Amino acid sequence: MEVNEIGLKDKPVIELVDHINILLANYQIHYQKVRGCHWNVRGHNFFDLHIKFEELYNNAQTTIDELAERVLTLGKSPYSTYADYIKVSSIKEIKTEGLAAEKMVEAVLDDFQKLIEIEREVIKNATENAGDEGTADIIIGFLKFKEKTSWMLRAWDSKQ
Repeated sequence: MEVNEIGLKDKPVIELVDHINILLANYQIHYQKVRGCHWNVRGHNFFDLHIKFEELYNNAQTTIDELAERVLTLGKSPYSTYADYIKVSSIKEIKTEGLAAEKMVEAVLDDFQKLIEIEREVIKNATENAGDEGTADIIIGFLKFKEKTSWMLRAWDSKQ
């Protein structure tokens, strides 16, 4: 079995990259959804949520870049078209115009649940199949952010 440029076996890495690309696609759809929430949030929660959604889309943008760079580090190409993202993403687009703030938060929490599930699968794949602790470490950081932010968003929603 051939070894890639960073010392990992090619076959398990190819499967891992496919998995990372699926995560990347889901993040791209999530990113655009949170941007829409940021642009379209209205009501008495405007200031809180406008700032929070900006934080979340900035985090997603950074995460997307890190995922794409990890795919490149592993010697493959990241997905880079919305056609690819939509085809493989389990996260779906929504219209945010006119959506109640509480529904926006629910949509973000639903995305987080899906992203966390995929991230746990990628971590398992990276460590058990590919021997890639570097990828696992990167994804664990993303996972921790979403777990904590999910708790905070649920706490915000409970005060309604």
